Amino acid sequence: MKKLILPFAALILFSFSADTTKLNEQDREWMLKHLTETRNHMIQVLEGLTNAQLNFKPDENSWSIAECVEHLAVTENGFGGLIQKTVGAGPNPVLKDSLVFKDEDIMTNISDRSNKVKTSEAFEPSGQFESFENTLQAFLEKRNAHIEYVKTTEDDLRNRYSKDLPFGPVDGVQLIIFAAGHTERHVLQMEEVMAHTKFPK
Repeated sequence: MKKLILPFAALILFSFSADTTKLNEQDREWMLKHLTETRNHMIQVLEGLTNAQLNFKPDENSWSIAECVEHLAVTENGFGGLIQKTVGAGPNPVLKDSLVFKDEDIMTNISDRSNKVKTSEAFEPSGQFESFENTLQAFLEKRNAHIEYVKTTEDDLRNRYSKDLPFGPVDGVQLIIFAAGHTERHVLQMEEVMAHTKFPK
C-alpha cells in the first residue's frame, strides 16, 4: 500500500507545482491591455503629422515628436533584452519582498510627467534609424513582438525578477507594465509638444 501512496503523492505535488509555475491569465490580460493600449495611443497621436510637426521643438532643450519616437524605439529594444535576461536568470524568491512598486501604482508613477527624469546617453535620440518611418517601424516591430510573447508565453513572470531598473527591483510582469508606462509617458510628452502655441499648423 505504501508503494502506491508515495507515487500518487508525488504525482499530486508535481501537478500542483506545474500549475503554479505558469503565467497567471489575469496578469497576461493586464500586460496585453497596457502594451496594446499604449501602442495604439502612440499611433493615434502620430497619425497625419507633417515633417514640420514631427520635427518641431518647443525649445532647444526639448525633444521633438520624432525624437520621442526614436527614444521609444531604442528603449523598447532595450526592454526586450531586459525581459530575456530576467526570464533567463530563473526564479529568485529572495527579491519578492523587495519590490519597489505595487502593481496598481506602476502605470501612474511611470507616466507621470511632473517627475522629470534625464535619460542616459545610450537612449538619447541620435538619428540612428535614418528616417522617421524606419524609426516608427522599429518600435512597432519590437512592441508587437512583446505582445506576441505575452500572448503565448508560459513563463512564470511573477517569479522572475529584475534589478536593472534605476528605481529598484521589479518582477517580470511589472517589468512589462513598466515598458508600457514608459511608452505612455513619452506619448504624453508628444501631446505636450503638439499643445505648444508655436506648433506648426
